[in-house]
Amino acid sequence: MTDRIPAGLDMPRLQRLLGSPDTAWLVDRVAERIASGTEPAHGTATLADPAPAQRRALELLLGRPPGRGKSLTARLADVDTVLRESGISPDGLVAAVQALRGPIAVRREVETAADRAWESALEPLDRLAADRPDLTPWLQQVRATGLLKRQATDPIAGAGLAEQAARVLSALPHPGIVRPILAAQTVGHAHALDDGRPLTALVLSAIRSLTGLAASDTATSEGRRDAWAGAGVAADDLSSRILALNVPPPRDEGFLPRLLRLGAAAGQPLVLTLRDLNSLPTATTTTTTTTTTTTTDHTIAADLTGTTISVCENPAVVSAAATALGSTCPPLVCLEGTPSVAANRLLRQLLARGANLRYHGDFDWGGIRIATSVFNLAEQSGAPAAPWRYDSAAYLEAVARRLGTALPQAKTRDTPWDPDLRHHIETHALRVEEEHVIDTLLTDLTRHRTSPA
Repeated sequence: MTDRIPAGLDMPRLQRLLGSPDTAWLVDRVAERIASGTEPAHGTATLADPAPAQRRALELLLGRPPGRGKSLTARLADVDTVLRESGISPDGLVAAVQALRGPIAVRREVETAADRAWESALEPLDRLAADRPDLTPWLQQVRATGLLKRQATDPIAGAGLAEQAARVLSALPHPGIVRPILAAQTVGHAHALDDGRPLTALVLSAIRSLTGLAASDTATSEGRRDAWAGAGVAADDLSSRILALNVPPPRDEGFLPRLLRLGAAAGQPLVLTLRDLNSLPTATTTTTTTTTTTTTDHTIAADLTGTTISVCENPAVVSAAATALGSTCPPLVCLEGTPSVAANRLLRQLLARGANLRYHGDFDWGGIRIATSVFNLAEQSGAPAAPWRYDSAAYLEAVARRLGTALPQAKTRDTPWDPDLRHHIETHALRVEEEHVIDTLLTDLTRHRTSPA
């Protein structure tokens, strides 16, 4: 304690007069005034229902009886004067209390310093948002909600966490990578992006902001998987998959082309994993300050120019097409819900080869979200996709046929490819699943059937 005792302060006498348990209440009051930024030696300090020993201690300190009321009151200026004039504490009451309790910080000053430190911790994300304006709304949300503070123990740890998040987000969206490898390549730790990690919470919140998802959308493991997939990140290269029927193979003799040829010859659907697709040349997605574009590897030949790839949402469509048309079915790809990393990888590669996409899905808000992601992906690749009986006319026809079921409540979504479609779905409140119109889809595919592979 001697390292904080002011010169001239008489510590033994101070301990006897102000450092006893019977005067602790008075020291507490002064310490609180110091911490709150209130003038410590002005005003009074009052103790209700004091014990006799507390009255005697205050009388000994002031040199006079403190009064006989039910409460005990001390004028702080009097205490300050006694300490100065007696030589016990030449610097007065504040110096005496801090000698007894140690340095007492003013809370407002501490909070201001902490705010500055936390603001400084966000600098890596500020630099990132300067290059990526699409992340600006998310960064504003981080500030408003104190997300970084909740994930880090202090500003120093927060600055490190923000730096790591900036590295990860700089690599997103990705053309296709598994989460452990992304973590290892960006922050040097393969498990840094596991569920439940502070870095994961920060990055996932940014992905939600970029993709228009709510926190409730990632409350389940499936929801988190879909959110990561939207940024091109898979949990692993085996569980990320896409279902394909008669997809034209690239012109080489690798494993995947041979597999695609075998499947097409037999007219059988194939489940392709991200691991299978990793042998394909990559069509890379790049985000700049104003746009997101997909650039094509020069080794990808434009051998599918004029070919239409039909894309659907549900496996039942592929199964029915394989049964009805087999090897004569036009190329058909099934997303099985939210596009996986494998699905996005294959679609980008097909677009890079010159193919056109047309999309059909469930007429509900989840289907609209999936359709929007497919149309956006195609637009980024420079070859906008077309709706495949996925517009107002097709929906109203299904409604007129009394197809569909009651539409569950969910977040409504815009339908830029057909603005009236949203209005019709809201008005009729009917969900029309692909299985309801599978006969119409098969008629389309039959009309464009191809020669057997």
